[in-house]
Amino acid sequence: MLSPDIENAMNTQIAAELYSSHLYLAMSAYCEEQALPGFAHWFRLQSDEERDHALKFLRHVVDRGGRVMLTSVDEPPSDFGSPQGAFEQALAHEMNVSMMIDGLFGMSVKHGDYASQVFLQWFVTEQVEEERTAGEIVQTLKTLGGEPASLLILDRELGSRGAER
Repeated sequence: MLSPDIENAMNTQIAAELYSSHLYLAMSAYCEEQALPGFAHWFRLQSDEERDHALKFLRHVVDRGGRVMLTSVDEPPSDFGSPQGAFEQALAHEMNVSMMIDGLFGMSVKHGDYASQVFLQWFVTEQVEEERTAGEIVQTLKTLGGEPASLLILDRELGSRGAER
């Protein structure tokens, strides 16, 4: 059984993951407008992944006898200034999500909720990967300096995400 504190925090995390999904979908639409279909594809897959994360939290709350309380999702921005701006915002967002996950993990330790600790360990590891990936793309974009031909090559590379599966 989940403590009320953890149940509330997990419901907050569900809302955050759903917001993440909306944010990445907005970034995908922005990249489509910029004629960068590979960037758009990458962000669309990221949006799907964040929705899956929300569903994992939902399932955990239900499996532990808690009550899921879905709240409205804030409207994400629609203009990111540039592809680099979108990835910089994605990195900042992932860092914020990491802090939320860390807080949840700490709360589960405080409450002696071992099942939630095991569940959250996957997300702790996932967030390291999310931050690393976004950070690498930001660094690549900084290195490219907005040079169009290089941007198109990166667009093609980002468009191949998921093709390895």
